[in-house]
Amino acid sequence: QVQLVESGGGLVQAGGSLRLSCAASGRTFSGYNMGWFRQAPGKERDLIARITWSGGNTYYADSVKGRFTISSDNAKNTVYLHMNSLKPADTAVYYCAAGRISGAWPYDYEYWGQGTQVTVSS
Repeated sequence: QVQLVESGGGLVQAGGSLRLSCAASGRTFSGYNMGWFRQAPGKERDLIARITWSGGNTYYADSVKGRFTISSDNAKNTVYLHMNSLKPADTAVYYCAAGRISGAWPYDYEYWGQGTQVTVSS
């Protein structure tokens, strides 16, 4: 059974940092793209960062570029999202996803985690 389990969310003040983790299990993800999406209340689920499982290629949405860093640890089957200089606008549920194409849309991804809440207070 394939599982993606996110952790590391929470409440942080503006300007603070968090590190989200996505532990993957149940199959080999070699060749997969791992994405971090977020969804704020009343808004669509948007891709904010993506990395190939090997870690060779990354993508960042403009809204997080320079503040967030995505990385992968193949030995631990884990993908991370390091978030710095957090803003209230970053408040959302953050989801980890895995897909075989490097797409930007939720339907491009086959496997999803349950999400973790990130709340940034002003």
